[in-house]
Amino acid sequence: MTERAWPAGAATAIGSMPGTDPAEAAAVVFGELPDFPHVPELPARGVGADILGRTAALLVDLAVEVVPSGYRVAAHPGHEHRRGLDLLQWDLDAIQEAKEKAGVTPPVIKTQIAGPWTLGAGIELARGHRVLTDRGALRDFTSSLLDGLAQHVRELTARTGAPVVVQLDEPSLPAVLAGGLSTPSGYGNVPAVPAPDVRNLLSTVIDGIHRVTDQPVVVHCCAPRPPISLFRAAGAGAIAFDFSLLSGSPAAFLDEIGEAWDSGTTLFLGLVPATDPGAPLTLRDIAAPAFKLVDRLGFNREILAERAVPTPACGMASATPDWMRTALSLVRGVGNAFLEPPETW
Repeated sequence: MTERAWPAGAATAIGSMPGTDPAEAAAVVFGELPDFPHVPELPARGVGADILGRTAALLVDLAVEVVPSGYRVAAHPGHEHRRGLDLLQWDLDAIQEAKEKAGVTPPVIKTQIAGPWTLGAGIELARGHRVLTDRGALRDFTSSLLDGLAQHVRELTARTGAPVVVQLDEPSLPAVLAGGLSTPSGYGNVPAVPAPDVRNLLSTVIDGIHRVTDQPVVVHCCAPRPPISLFRAAGAGAIAFDFSLLSGSPAAFLDEIGEAWDSGTTLFLGLVPATDPGAPLTLRDIAAPAFKLVDRLGFNREILAERAVPTPACGMASATPDWMRTALSLVRGVGNAFLEPPETW
């Protein structure tokens, strides 16, 4: 599905933010990104607040615990699992409060979860092997995640009154495809997963999410050369990536971007640095690469308002609070510039 769910010229963020106060983070999001707010992630709070812990908290009839190597499947829900659930509920409380203080219902709201391959790569089975190495376990996790996400979406809609867009974060996917994940011993690597298998599971999850939300699904990967064609073939309605990593990209990769736009896919362009660059940036500095790309690919510049959403380059957990506010203000300004480009640009 590629129909846009957000207003033309809207801007949003990837997900993570600095700090530990969900009320403050939600207030900033609703203040700076009123047309496309998101549920902030605050990994500085520790276990259960990172993307894996937050996503695992949504699982139905499956639980995780923390071991020295990371998250592992648990026989029964324990302290770490309950902590993840509590943190997520506090986040939803903060979102509801921020929405009520803003006094308006946003056109749409975004929530983020780990995609199936990143979740399967980041959680261990009881024997220490990654979930993705056991296809049956991977199917169980996928089904459980879709069930839990449906509950999460219903609650988020009830609290905000807004349609929900789901973003799948897949930072581990390039390593999954390349066979770059280590085995439990550390002396070998998990075999590469064939691209058709990766695509099929992503497609199953995207279809399941769409049935719940009736909105486009965003797939995010801020690694160099994200597999844009694979994401599009799996049914992603939008693809998010770090725009700065396009520098030096081969023509074939830029053609993938053009084909995605031509097919109606929206691109979330990570244009604003996620941390303070240490030098002043103007809106023109930030937006110019996007306009240049459009010109190079031969599209009308109006496509930026229709099929592009400006974002920070990636998550902002390492940003200072001051830069985080500046960055969100800048992405909102870039969105306005996409909608009404200054003639001198």
